[in-house]
Amino acid sequence: MNTRKWILTGAGALLLIILLSGSMFVVGEGQYKVVLKFGEATRIHQSPGIHFKIPFIESVRTLPKYQRIYDSQPTTILTKDKKPIIVDNYSVWRIDDPHRFLRSLQTVSAAEGRIGDAVYNAVRRKLSEIEYGSIISETTSRGDINDEITQIVRDVAENQSYGIEIIDVRIKKTDLPEENKQSVYNRMISDRQSIAAGYLSEGDEQSRKVTSNADRQAQELIAQAEADAKKIVAEGEKEAARIYNEAYGKDPKFYKLYRTLQSYTTTFKGEPVIMLPADSPYTRILLGER
Repeated sequence: MNTRKWILTGAGALLLIILLSGSMFVVGEGQYKVVLKFGEATRIHQSPGIHFKIPFIESVRTLPKYQRIYDSQPTTILTKDKKPIIVDNYSVWRIDDPHRFLRSLQTVSAAEGRIGDAVYNAVRRKLSEIEYGSIISETTSRGDINDEITQIVRDVAENQSYGIEIIDVRIKKTDLPEENKQSVYNRMISDRQSIAAGYLSEGDEQSRKVTSNADRQAQELIAQAEADAKKIVAEGEKEAARIYNEAYGKDPKFYKLYRTLQSYTTTFKGEPVIMLPADSPYTRILLGER
């Protein structure tokens, strides 16, 4: 009897342990614990701690509470000017209503599939309205494009009652297919060469203007200097004539003699042979006669 009693006691204790372990579950940080009864969600636990369920009747499903990042596969999009570009983007999202999430999506992988479809449609629609040059330009308001795409995907999630919140959608990179890259690089090189040629042409034109202006100023300065020199020479000659006139007026005979002597210097320069009458005044002065 004692042995049978101990066996029954042990079996009861084991059954109790099994029942307790099957009815107890733990909610961790960053988790939703959804209690399901015959596949239907009956309650959701969000606060960390130990909770209980009915063994064999209720089951527990774990869903992430924290933000998740879904990295979409790069896809090819046609721009407004029909240029194919490869777009790589990611989405930040989280489950904000587990009830609606379980009714509409069930699993995280299904949610990310729906998010990927919505992002692809939104990106395709927005980039098809923009030319490729504007997308890759440094002045493009890429932030505005990202915000618009985020709002489009967010509206889709709300309208479809997915029970998720779209926090952000970002385009990481836009690139050309390999077969189009070389032609774009060649065009970029051609554009830069054209810009460089334009700068060189502007520099040459500016150089010609500066040189022409400097030459004009130099000619004006030279002309002014020559005019000033002529004026100074004329004033000097005028002053010399005045001095000669004053000297001639004071002693005409001396002045006449002085001028005659000066003419001798000019006349006999180079020792020429000159025939003059002996009684000529010019000869008499030269001979020292009066």
